[in-house]
Amino acid sequence: MRVIAGTARGTKLTALPGEDVTRPTIDRVKEAMFSSLQFSLPGARVLDLFGGSGQLGIEALSRGAEHCTFVEQDRAAAAVIIANCKAARVFKQARVQLGQAELFLTSAPAGQFHIVLLDPPYNQGTLEKILPQVDRVTAPGGIVLCESELSASLPNECGGLRKVRQHRYGKVLVTRYEKDLAEL
Repeated sequence: MRVIAGTARGTKLTALPGEDVTRPTIDRVKEAMFSSLQFSLPGARVLDLFGGSGQLGIEALSRGAEHCTFVEQDRAAAAVIIANCKAARVFKQARVQLGQAELFLTSAPAGQFHIVLLDPPYNQGTLEKILPQVDRVTAPGGIVLCESELSASLPNECGGLRKVRQHRYGKVLVTRYEKDLAEL
């Protein structure tokens, strides 16, 4: 696993062994996700809600995001995120929050993040449950990218979030939501 582009391009990242705690995003999916964000990343405040190894948030920082908050409930995975941020030389732009995603979302200020990256555990219905809270912390005009299993049933709209695109990459589904600007 490595950073694909930007200032940290080529940096090797580590992950916890197995897929019990983390499931790294394959390069093809990551490249597609970030190609769709290329003009939105410079200066953006990013939330990597299910941090895992931190690879998605680190990729965002490498490509010009101003700041990334990583949320991870597993202490060992949070330590891996910190180590990976240091290896990629983006630690000063990162905040690693140990805790559950749902609890973080209830206390985070509304409209704080321009880009939200969601890659929760598969087959648990997490995205469907968490999207209303994600809507609250997403800034007007913001983008939410969800990585899920193909069978995930995601709504077309959720508050101010509107589904604009879905792409299938083998066994992975990437769904893009955009938040209405009307909430300004």
